[in-house]
Order: sequence, then structure tokens, then C-alpha cells
Amino acid sequence: MRRLLLVLALLLAPAGAAGQDAAVAAVGPVGITVADVERSAAFFADVLGFERLFERELAGDEFERLQGVFAARAVVVRMRLGGEEVELTQYLAPRGRAMPEDSRGNDLWFQHLAIVVSDLDRAYAHLRRHRVEHASAGPQRLPQWNPDAAGIGAFYFRDPDGHFLELIEFPPGKGDPRWQEPTDRLFLGIDHTAIVVGDTDASLRFYRDLLGLRVAGTSENWGAEQERLNGVFGARLRITTLRASRGPGLELLEYLAPAGGRPRPAAARANDLLHWQTDLVVSEPERVVETLFAVRVDVVSPGAVSLEGAPLGFRRAALAADFDGHALRIRDSGSPEEASR
Repeated sequence: MRRLLLVLALLLAPAGAAGQDAAVAAVGPVGITVADVERSAAFFADVLGFERLFERELAGDEFERLQGVFAARAVVVRMRLGGEEVELTQYLAPRGRAMPEDSRGNDLWFQHLAIVVSDLDRAYAHLRRHRVEHASAGPQRLPQWNPDAAGIGAFYFRDPDGHFLELIEFPPGKGDPRWQEPTDRLFLGIDHTAIVVGDTDASLRFYRDLLGLRVAGTSENWGAEQERLNGVFGARLRITTLRASRGPGLELLEYLAPAGGRPRPAAARANDLLHWQTDLVVSEPERVVETLFAVRVDVVSPGAVSLEGAPLGFRRAALAADFDGHALRIRDSGSPEEASR
């Protein structure tokens, strides 16, 4: 019912309600709430080849209002692989809830990062040497009968807190051409972040029609390889990839089967370990947030919040959520100089 009401609100909203200010110019970084930021930073650096950029400790009224967590104090570590970044956040106070032990690939709180590798077999062997927890049975190569995904190799695994991550290898002719450039590096960058959605068409009204992301590809995947990749028996997925002009893609995963993926817990907050947040960079966050309020989209922040000194590289931002509860940090572009100061 809630999704229906939101879709109706979007349908009734004036075309281009937020104008060009709503068009997302870039995606990323993708943020993950972790239990121990030093442990997670070491995992991303030592196992996956990420470079540590900076660390910040945040507290105070503005941070609380942005994240929707009262009396919050958090340590944030920003890391980069290739041209993409991930933001790891540990809440020193208040501590949130652990990842649900039975989290599955078709739950509506599911999100992952797809990390591109130059050689899937070598990358998998590298993960095995580091005793990384499997989420897939093993690396899978998608079959030739599916022209949209044929030849793509992938493997799901988990970080120290149980978050899903993916290794992905693109065959010639698929993926961004930069993934085909000759290199001696094993881990190359982040191709996309994927989220499970309940209704692709409803999500497209939000991400494409309201926020201006473009559809970059579609596919319908099923079969034994897809089931073993996702760890979901009988999986049949409608997959839609959205992109801005910069940053990783945003992949919508709708499970046509099996039904029954669980919704994000209503009481979940940004300090819980199931929390991910994806940055969407826009020219005027204030106007975009007002549009989200107007169409009854969940906005966690009371409005666009100013962070004094731009400690994370942007000046104004708000935390919102899509139809399925996936968190989005709507922010201005800021500057690299502010982030590195």
C-alpha cells in the first residue's frame, strides 16, 4: 500500500518538478555501517586492494540531523579503488544492531558492491587464502543463452560484518571499456552497487523519472548459475542498470521468483549494520529534498543539513530513502580540496 501511494504521488507530481536540480550528476561514494572501522578498512585494503584516503570523527547536531541518529558520534574512513570510493562508518555511540544472521540475497534490505577484477579465478583464489566467507557456492559464469549477460563471471562473498560484496569479470564487449584495458592489477574498481527492489517500474519512476538517472542496460537472468551466484534457489531476476554521467551504476534487482523477500525493518537506522547509503550528487540538494517531501518520499533528515567545514567533502546533504527503504544521501558536489583538508 505504501509503495502504491508513493507511485501515485510521483505520477501526480508536475513533470520536471525539481527541474535540472533533480538530475543526478554523479553516484558515489557508497557508504556502509560497520562494527569496527579499522577491521573493515584493513579488509578492504589488504584483501581487496583499496587505498585509504582519509579518516574523520563526526558528532554534533548537524551530523545527528543528517543521519537521523540522536547523540551520534561516528568515525568515517573513506577508501578508493580505481576511480570509485567506499565510505566506512563506525558509530561509537549509539551502537546499532548487528546484521540479521539469516540475511538472504532476495531480502529488500540487500545491497552489494560489484568489484571488477581482471581475472576471476585468481581473485577467488586470493579470497580463499584470506579465508573470506562465501555467499555464492563459488565463481559462476553466466551462460551463452542469455545474450545480455553471457560470459560475465561473478562471485558473492561477505565482509567481516556480513555485508554482501561481489567480484565481477566482464568478457570482451561487455561492461565499461575501461575494464578491458591491459593491466597487471587484479582489483580494478567498482562497477555498480546493486539493490533489491519490490517493483522495478515503481523504482524507475523514482530513480529515472524523478532523479534523472538513465537506464544503461536490462536483463532477465535465471538458471542454475544465477541461483548459485545469489544463493537463492529458483532465482529469476529482472535486472535494470541505471547510471549518471560519473560514478558507479545503480543496479535494480527485482526477484520475479521466489516471492517473499523480507522488507527492511521499519525501525532500522543508520547505525545498524544492515545500513548502506548511496550518495547522489545534485546541483541544489535543498530543491531536490523539497521535491521528495512533496511526493511523500521518506526523508530521514529534516531538510538539507549543512556540515560545518565540509568534513566529508560536501557542504549540504540530506538522507532519504527509496520505496524499499534503501538510503540515499542527496548532496552537493563539494570539492576534492575540501575532502582532503
